[in-house]
Amino acid sequence: MVNTNSLFDLRNKVALVTGASSGLGRRAAIVLSAAGAKVIGVARRRDALEELRKEIGNNFSFCVGDVAQRDNMKSLLSDASREVGMPDILVHAAGLNPRQTADEVTSEGWDKTFEINLSAPFFLSQAAISVMKARGWGRIVNFASLQSTRAFPGGLAYGASKGGIAQLTRAMAEEWSGYGICVNAIGPGFFPTELTKAVFDDAERAERNAMQTCIGRNGKLEDIDGPLLFLCSDASAYVTGQVLMVDGGFTAK
Repeated sequence: MVNTNSLFDLRNKVALVTGASSGLGRRAAIVLSAAGAKVIGVARRRDALEELRKEIGNNFSFCVGDVAQRDNMKSLLSDASREVGMPDILVHAAGLNPRQTADEVTSEGWDKTFEINLSAPFFLSQAAISVMKARGWGRIVNFASLQSTRAFPGGLAYGASKGGIAQLTRAMAEEWSGYGICVNAIGPGFFPTELTKAVFDDAERAERNAMQTCIGRNGKLEDIDGPLLFLCSDASAYVTGQVLMVDGGFTAK
């Protein structure tokens, strides 16, 4: 008999989630904890992480840190894992969208966008990969975007970084999946988060986006639960190098 419950059981796993202070990162921390994982939240805002710990309880610890600081990845990982050990699962949910047109993009804004959206998922994974290799098991979930394949107004730097995430996911999978480490990405559609506040504050615009999906609505935070659990668990043992669009069919039209 097939035990389908065990496919999604994350007990005895440690999951590190960046961007855990808000939005989809916060939701990821809650969901992975509910599946039994010990979750480490990483973000810059201590107050938001402390509130999340109150909500989740003993299965949650956190580390205040900035994933944009590439040279500090090893020390950040060391600090984050001190309480519960090195992660089996990495969820790279931290993100930045400056919403600038091509004429407005600055060197500083470009570099910061790429550091958070593209460089951090690789260099943090690189810092953790030796332990995953030794265990013969690991899951890395990057966050792609509608803009991984579509061009949106005011999204030049963000879109370029998220296009990079799609290829980074494939390249990381090619490098590491032979060690039992599956690397995939989730491509969210329009979800109500801090990054999309400007979109959802405009009711007409939000409705227009909803009507571009096959389902006919924008995302709810709970819509990420199943896809995330799938990619973080044994259920996805033969899935790697993929971008799973969780967008209500926006990119299917």
